[in-house]
Amino acid sequence: MPATGTIVTFNNVKISKPQLELEIIPFIKEEFCWFLELNKNKGFKIIINDVILDYSELLLDNEEFVIDENNTTFEIKYVQWKKSLNTEQSKFYYINDDNIEVYKDFTTLNRKSDNFYHSIYIKSDFFNNFDFQKKQSESQINLFAKAKSAPEHKQLISKLGEYLQSKRKPFLRAYAEKLINDYETQNIFPEIKNDWEQPRLRELKDTIIGLYEAQPKIFVSLNTEQKKTFVRFLNLLLDSNEREHIFDILEEIVNLDTDEREQLSRLFKTTKLDRVISTIKLIEDRYKTYYALQDLVFKAELEAAEVPHLQSLIENHYWLFGEEYHLVTAAEPKFNEALEKYIYHTKGNKIKADIDHQFKLKEMDIFACRQNKKDNIIQNIMVELKHPLVALGQAEYMQVDKYMSVITSQPQFNASNMEWRFYLIGNKFDTSGFIERQIESNKNHGEASLVLSNNSGKIKFYVKTWRQIFTEFELKHSFIDAKLKLERDELITECNTANALVELANGNSAISPPQVFIPKS
Repeated sequence: MPATGTIVTFNNVKISKPQLELEIIPFIKEEFCWFLELNKNKGFKIIINDVILDYSELLLDNEEFVIDENNTTFEIKYVQWKKSLNTEQSKFYYINDDNIEVYKDFTTLNRKSDNFYHSIYIKSDFFNNFDFQKKQSESQINLFAKAKSAPEHKQLISKLGEYLQSKRKPFLRAYAEKLINDYETQNIFPEIKNDWEQPRLRELKDTIIGLYEAQPKIFVSLNTEQKKTFVRFLNLLLDSNEREHIFDILEEIVNLDTDEREQLSRLFKTTKLDRVISTIKLIEDRYKTYYALQDLVFKAELEAAEVPHLQSLIENHYWLFGEEYHLVTAAEPKFNEALEKYIYHTKGNKIKADIDHQFKLKEMDIFACRQNKKDNIIQNIMVELKHPLVALGQAEYMQVDKYMSVITSQPQFNASNMEWRFYLIGNKFDTSGFIERQIESNKNHGEASLVLSNNSGKIKFYVKTWRQIFTEFELKHSFIDAKLKLERDELITECNTANALVELANGNSAISPPQVFIPKS
């Protein structure tokens, strides 16, 4: 049998090796991969400079299976491509019993602007005598040829449509998650100022994922400003009574079919419910933490210790001092370690710190920071906790003052956009009256518990009792408590040991965001 095939030779054409490998061969792969896959059983190949063209790198997924309809067998090969195939779209390829392609047509998911590039190869003797051009009426009977209206063909296309949807859904979910990550990197989402807004942000992200799964083309070709505008507009709608009108707005932009509308309807209902449930759970767990902390402070029989109990609970629930702080260090780090972690968290630089100060070996209980992106401000808190039996006086005041002296001596801690808040917390003041006098001398600043304000208010020092902390919690949560009418007595959990209380509080949903530590070298 004589050899068959086509040889194409280029003469007097200068093509560099990099150009051939980086431009020409990749183009040929994307142009002919679907064709080579279609004719694989015939042994079709493309050979360039004696090397067989390998397009396997373009394959993202593939599967072979059989569909039986009405005693008719269809052999199916599914291929998902990593890239768009140049001029060829996502199509069904109909192959007869002699491995000859007799027709091709667009799939039900072609041109959806979702990067879901695919090919479906269908082989069956059903296509040996098939009229792809005409559609028979339901009453028409043709004994010699079949057409698209044949029940077998209708069922085949229906099942393949369902199959493609099952393949597309996880692909779109993964792509939507990537979109969310990209939006976070680009600061597309509105700034979250406290824990109460976390469920709201999650709802917004879930909605964007759902929208992408239903209609990816909504998110195509948006620049940064358009992304921010769209996301913030969507956020406003979700937080209003107009959320159901999102359907009407979207249909002005793209056509939503019945399945897409139902999918989005379920999404808006479930995300709203999830958000409400998450918020209520957060509030309940905050009250549980609040009661646990009260027991640790006021129940002497529990014998709560400063580090394993009070400090352990506070470092996991530092929202008590600020909704938006991120923990940089805890568990009494020395200043060198604190500086390394601080610079890594705020600037992303990993350094080896070497502080030159007489108090550099002093240890702080909790050191947290947050970055106000809108105003480009880095806000920091340092908390020194004292055992309930320790009365606060000048000695405890000077301990925090030494922390401040280390902070103010280091340029890395004192950029023009940095603010510092120091807290000394204990059960009571000593009888010397020292703390009371410091508070009285700073009354002109108009802030309760303030004992020192330096550098135009960039550095402030507060001394508070545990009762003040608890009172502030009650005031902050009174409105929410009244609205939800929590059965607060049921939130009190009786524990016989301090360890049990801390374990209970540190395992609930009110726990602060994960700690941010400098990675090991």
